[in-house]
Amino acid sequence: MKVMPAMDARTRRWRAALFLFMLAIGVSMASWVARTPAVRDALDVSTGSMGLVLFGLSIGSMAGVLVSGGLVRKHGGRPVIAAGAGLLVAGLLVIAGGAALEVSGGVFGGLALFGAGMGLAEVAFNIEGAAVERTLGRPVLPVLHGCFSLGTVVGALLGMGLTAVRFPVGWHLAAVAVVVAAAAVWTVRAVPAGTGREDAESGDAERAGGGGLRAQLAVWSDRRLVLIGLIVLAMAFAEGSANDWLPLLMVDGHGTSATAGSLTFMLFAVAMTTGRFAGGPLLVRHGPAAVVRASALVAAVGVAVVVFSSSALVAGAAVVLWGLGASLGFPVTVSAAAAGEGEGVRDASARVAAVSTAGYAAFLVGPPSLGFLADHVGLRAAMIVVLVLLGGAALITGALRRRTASPVAEVPSPQSDLV
Repeated sequence: MKVMPAMDARTRRWRAALFLFMLAIGVSMASWVARTPAVRDALDVSTGSMGLVLFGLSIGSMAGVLVSGGLVRKHGGRPVIAAGAGLLVAGLLVIAGGAALEVSGGVFGGLALFGAGMGLAEVAFNIEGAAVERTLGRPVLPVLHGCFSLGTVVGALLGMGLTAVRFPVGWHLAAVAVVVAAAAVWTVRAVPAGTGREDAESGDAERAGGGGLRAQLAVWSDRRLVLIGLIVLAMAFAEGSANDWLPLLMVDGHGTSATAGSLTFMLFAVAMTTGRFAGGPLLVRHGPAAVVRASALVAAVGVAVVVFSSSALVAGAAVVLWGLGASLGFPVTVSAAAAGEGEGVRDASARVAAVSTAGYAAFLVGPPSLGFLADHVGLRAAMIVVLVLLGGAALITGALRRRTASPVAEVPSPQSDLV
């Protein structure tokens, strides 16, 4: 039996910091999602117009995602996480103000700030998580993303309770901003300086095709990485569609109350959390290709039942399958990208950033577009797009089979001590 390296206090603090802030991001995201029906009613907009408001999150997120990888390669993960945390907090406060004043433009702008912070921070977090995997010699990313899902459970429960008592959305989101700010301060101090940063004199940038955006584009010449990107695109779209639309899908598509819509989202979040925390043994026993293939099919069954069932109760129960199936797609594909093949392990940061970009594009930009389709065919029918993407992903999961002897990707190590 292989003996895993012991975890020293610094590494334990590093890992705990990543877990804590991913938990806080999950709470903040679910707090927003759970209150979307209340915000929609306060703004008095249609489903299509709400899709336009949600594009603020998409625009900000993609801006953050597109620049995050290059910033990490130049400055390291810690300052990128710090900048992302600041934007997250500012965005929550602006959303709170926009909702309280019933101004659609304010909510749009706040979502743009929030999305930019999330895009900056989460790509850096994936690179940091891969670095912890290299240090410990065992998987970390599934649990890291599991902490995000656990945060969505907490946020959904909070949102459901506050929705039931008609607590003002603005005060709710402002309180969440304070919690995120406190978590961010501790996290930034615990993360090591230099993770993911390239040494210009080492030649790594030249092997990767240059720094920043050029490096991220160069790694896509690997056909296997392209297939991995398509898989993460489909799986992240399935997760993001639930995050953006599930409460409204139950309210408008199945005629439930707003509280029941929040409860359904909570069930989805619990299923996501369970899948991510319990997925490690399955990955060790069956490998990432088989696990993600089964996950895509399970999620597809869940989405199909939600779309085609005439019973709100049955549809609500099927959300558990949707969540379990979508749970491992993102973290497993990111780990596979970091592993690379052959010399590709030297470009782990660029590969992780590239696949994370594809995943977050699908997670954040794709789902709001369903609102426009829903104006014509209804929200339930619009979810057939998710079903088709999941079926396609199940057909190409062979790209996730490991090609290297090492079970965990070699990624850049921290270049200085923890503070």
